[in-house]
Amino acid sequence: MEPVTEGSSAQEVNSRTGGLLSKFACRGLTLRNRVMISPMAQYCSEDGFAGDYHFVHLGKYAIGGAGLIMLEATAVEARGRTTPFDLGLWKDEHIEPLARITRFNRSQGAATGVQLAHAGRKGNQPYPWDGAGPAIEPDSNGYPVAPSAIPYTELCTVPHAMDKQDIRDTIKAWKDATRRAVEAGFDVVEIHGAHGYLLHQFMSSQSNHRTDQYGGSFENRIRYLLEVAEAVRAEWPAEKPLFYRTSVIDPADSGWTIDDTVKLASRLAECGVDLIDCSYGGLAKRATTTMGTRSQGFLVPYASAIRRDAGVKTAAVGLILDSEFADKVIREGGADLVATGREALYNPHWVLHAYQDLSTDQDFADWPTQYGWWLQSRARHPVLR
Repeated sequence: MEPVTEGSSAQEVNSRTGGLLSKFACRGLTLRNRVMISPMAQYCSEDGFAGDYHFVHLGKYAIGGAGLIMLEATAVEARGRTTPFDLGLWKDEHIEPLARITRFNRSQGAATGVQLAHAGRKGNQPYPWDGAGPAIEPDSNGYPVAPSAIPYTELCTVPHAMDKQDIRDTIKAWKDATRRAVEAGFDVVEIHGAHGYLLHQFMSSQSNHRTDQYGGSFENRIRYLLEVAEAVRAEWPAEKPLFYRTSVIDPADSGWTIDDTVKLASRLAECGVDLIDCSYGGLAKRATTTMGTRSQGFLVPYASAIRRDAGVKTAAVGLILDSEFADKVIREGGADLVATGREALYNPHWVLHAYQDLSTDQDFADWPTQYGWWLQSRARHPVLR
């Protein structure tokens, strides 16, 4: 598929106008479609470095037609990793392996984003596929930090309650990682404020028991979030979009409502955030609502409410499985982008199939030439019909 840029004469049909396959413009960036690949941690990095696995894993989504590919949670400092196997951007040596990825994705017409993150009290965890287990002993990078000395679970390390210097140091880490993201050629930065990570820990009264200006009231609990957003926006080029992922609701925190998320989104927009990536849960181990009880697009109503009431762009995620449903979300104003994760893992060509499913033209014109040339021969090979 050829890249879609502003002012291009891309081959489009009427069924694409305004839907999932329409272009998306934000600041100086124009995406070829409205599909974002969700950040999905792979836990296979050594000392924060991206390797060949990451290059292949992420590059296949660029070949597969996605508009925006978001890297997994990438730690702004070594002690901010969920596991010792997370990606990182806390030192300059991390830049070039990531730049290799952004260069390739751009050559295939896809934009690339990086989700900057700090795990806070969720640091020092083992591989998630090993199940619940004791935390890994802190190394020379030090103990996890958090707004309050409250462990994530009884098996986790008790975090160090951050003092004012810790807050200043971590904000600097966010800022420095953003500078490296610029050098690595990313098109979008997303601040990870969801899933029980450090920023989520500050915003929730369940994990934030502070009595200073960073705890207590709603305004105090979001203060650190806004300071991080301001620091990142100041370092991130004005022509590039800034996203913020948040848990719009969380079963572990009945005190935080969708109305609070709308207020937070409005404040973040004032700090220069362009889009709210609407996710769910994570403050406590395993949200009480299991994946099996949720319906397709269960977070779309929240993304729609934030888009309407806060006047900010949104991305909807949450069991979005088929292109017809995703197209309807965009056409009905439920969100500006649709994010897919597990479905993209299952089918890296999900977006290319969407071009066929949603178009009256059922050939392979939208596929990479190297693929489409072969697949056009399906008429001569019944097994491909």
